[in-house]
Amino acid sequence: MSSPPLILASASPRRAELLRQIGLEFRIVPSQAPEAHDAWLSAGEVAQINASRKAGAVSQKHPDAITVGVDTVVVLGGRIFGKPRTLAEAEKMLWSLQGRTHQVVTGVCLIHLRARRRKVFFEQTNVTFRRLTRAQIRHYHGQVNPLDKAGGYGIQEKGDVLVESLSGSFTNVIGLPLERFEAELDDFQRGG
Repeated sequence: MSSPPLILASASPRRAELLRQIGLEFRIVPSQAPEAHDAWLSAGEVAQINASRKAGAVSQKHPDAITVGVDTVVVLGGRIFGKPRTLAEAEKMLWSLQGRTHQVVTGVCLIHLRARRRKVFFEQTNVTFRRLTRAQIRHYHGQVNPLDKAGGYGIQEKGDVLVESLSGSFTNVIGLPLERFEAELDDFQRGG
């Protein structure tokens, strides 16, 4: 019996590339679901709620597919950083993160609406930044578009300039924890 088709409810080119790296066939149907930014929720809760909202909105139109919703946030000392709206906001984010260890949290939701099945999980990676000057931050943002990235940076784009060390899943920091995702998807497709 063949598996249902797979839909990625995200416009992120990085997530699509990660799924291609593990040989998955899928369609991209970006979600327009609003994201939660509630201060009283943990980063894991925010990421899982947003992933669920994205997958849920897309699965309504594609009930026979397995829809994958994903959301990544950066957190430092309980403060959640989403995607910056301006370059000035992106610079402030990196200035806050420089010289410190923060967490990158990615929530993932798998929904197969026709089968009435849903699985939600999150992965966390600790990332330590080097000490940076404002000039280094501006130079980095001159080379990389920070506006579509949680925390105002992309580890896969000149991240070695920023990152001193990492503990956990590297692909999680890019936007999808591949190791965990593959295991969870396999289990989900087998009915677990």
